[in-house]
Amino acid sequence: MAESTTTTTTTTRPLKIIAGADSFGCDLKDTLISHLRSLNIEVEDLGTSSYYTIAAEVGRHVSSPPTSTTTETRGLVACGTGVGVAIFANKFPGVFAATCLTPEEAQNARSINNSNVLAVSGMSTSPSSAIEILDTWLNTPFKSPCPASKSEPWPQEIESFLDTSLSEIPTIGPQFDSSSCSICCLVKNRELGPIDLIPGGSMKIVRESPTSAIVRFKAGSVEPAHHHTFGHDLVMLEGKKSVWNLSKKERFDLGVGDYLFTPAKDVHRVKYYEDTEFFIKWDGKWDMFFDEDLEAAKIAIEKELGNGSV
Repeated sequence: MAESTTTTTTTTRPLKIIAGADSFGCDLKDTLISHLRSLNIEVEDLGTSSYYTIAAEVGRHVSSPPTSTTTETRGLVACGTGVGVAIFANKFPGVFAATCLTPEEAQNARSINNSNVLAVSGMSTSPSSAIEILDTWLNTPFKSPCPASKSEPWPQEIESFLDTSLSEIPTIGPQFDSSSCSICCLVKNRELGPIDLIPGGSMKIVRESPTSAIVRFKAGSVEPAHHHTFGHDLVMLEGKKSVWNLSKKERFDLGVGDYLFTPAKDVHRVKYYEDTEFFIKWDGKWDMFFDEDLEAAKIAIEKELGNGSV
């Protein structure tokens, strides 16, 4: 077991904790928020939503440039296992979310990984154990002795490695110039301008992996009716748009936090009302096949919306 902790944190700056959970983690989150407030730690409770939506909100807050140089912002997320919320919180740069089921794991996560978001399990962690995990996480400084170091100070070469990791880790990610790349860069060894892929608007990739990306479209953009050979999931991070699934004759009006799955080969058309950013994940190799031209799409959307009203 990790050594018992006191009720004061080791951080040299006041802490602010951004908290959120899904329905499986909300009770544990509320317990931990009460504990944090009993320690006079500021908490912003973002409430309860789907695990990916609430984790993205917490991750976005922690990732955002600090509004105060005197306060350190960290995050607390909870779901059934603690794994799903950690995955989505970690989609944001500068976020180091760690799922911790024991105080020892919390101690290691802070000492080695400088974890700034704690993810806990609402199904497998009792309130008393979660409080012990949280206290350990709050009170463990970066590079401090931990179970992984056999509770001894890290050797100088390991300390140097951990210091270097803080500057090297943020450079790991997209291997392209995000200021000029478009979603078509997901197609192997091809670079096309946005007009070649999405004739209805301006867009770019913010971050990407082989089967996922965070994509941004400008307000007013239109995606003409098209389909893919794969299904894809998306989660709205900011903005507002409508998606018409023409195959199923359904319309989806999406805002921040909304989720949508579009099955393989379903033809769909999209209109962006605001500058919009979303996370998209797909199965297989990226492809895109248009089923109408831009003018036909604009006419159809105008007719649907009634003179362009949202």
